[in-house]
Amino acid sequence: MARGIGTKCIHLEETEGQTTHYGAISYPIYQTATYAHPAVGESTGYDYSRLQNPTRAQLERVMASLENGVDALALSSGMAAISLLMELFAPNDHLIIDADLYGGSIRLFEHVSKKNGIQFSRVDCWREDVEQFINDRTKAVYIETPTNPMMNVTNIAKVANITKKHNILLIVDNTFLSPYFQNPLDLGADIVVHSGTKYLGGHNDTLAGFLVTNRTDLSERLRFLIKTTGAGLAPLDSWLILRGIKTLGIRMEKAQANAIRIAKWLKEQKSVIKVIYPALPEHPGYDIMKQQARGFGAMLTVQVESKEFALAVLERVRMIKYAESLGGVETLITYPATQTHADVPAEIRERNGITESTLRLSVGIEDAEDLLDELGKAFKATKAVNGIKYD
Repeated sequence: MARGIGTKCIHLEETEGQTTHYGAISYPIYQTATYAHPAVGESTGYDYSRLQNPTRAQLERVMASLENGVDALALSSGMAAISLLMELFAPNDHLIIDADLYGGSIRLFEHVSKKNGIQFSRVDCWREDVEQFINDRTKAVYIETPTNPMMNVTNIAKVANITKKHNILLIVDNTFLSPYFQNPLDLGADIVVHSGTKYLGGHNDTLAGFLVTNRTDLSERLRFLIKTTGAGLAPLDSWLILRGIKTLGIRMEKAQANAIRIAKWLKEQKSVIKVIYPALPEHPGYDIMKQQARGFGAMLTVQVESKEFALAVLERVRMIKYAESLGGVETLITYPATQTHADVPAEIRERNGITESTLRLSVGIEDAEDLLDELGKAFKATKAVNGIKYD
């Protein structure tokens, strides 16, 4: 019997009916670096925690189940996951990457991967013909959908048809929607990337990253790389992510409901130039999202009337935290120009539409009325900012 995604967040079907680990409902934390062998030539299945740990193995089984993959690898952060991923490629290999990506990914590609001889083409994958950028050295297409922070939506199945035609990889960063709302492997992707720090953990209390694949050949290569480079997730952090995943479904539903209300409220504010959120019918990716995802997520980006207004909002919020990151139970507001995308060259930020009046909201699970009240007070404050008053 196929299980619903909410049930899969809590139960692994293959372990039902078992009372291993003394019947513990919360999977144990195996806080050990090494393992004793019963005898020469015999093993418990574990040798050294850099290679594997029971708590991490359980988390990886859960993530593989959620993304409908054959294997998942848990790493020490989202960037550790992407860094490991890049070890699949060699000097002179060419990758097509989305033009609008998380600033940390851009920094890695620009300052580390290029130094290692990998070449990139930056493409608006949501609106440009990806196929025209493929050459005989192209090994992969790397996308986020929706993108960070401009919320561009790419048709995964359409790009997958192109990558399969040319026998190259399709890699999808699924952090913004999580496996609860979207499963890129089912749409033709080869590898899914997650920053587990975000919605999967859900409480802003630990770092984690994941690579999930539905191909055994990629699983074998990535397993060799993770044991060689040594960035596997620690036992306690693995347990924290396991605990977070149990409530992934109810958190995603509540956060999305709040985000929809906030997006509609923001559209009515005179000081707001544009609200970028895929759940709004006017968003260019609205119909695609309805086809390839089960929800729209809780990330939204806002263009306000000026830099001064943006900074004023950041100064005035209290319950809503001015902070980096996303995906926790708390609502966070981020200023991409100086935070998530500070290391991205100004010309790239401007090309992608990131300006000094851009704000990004990660909507949490607080009562929507309280969030709207806080935003209302921040927007309606009459305190002068650089000589400008706001009604």
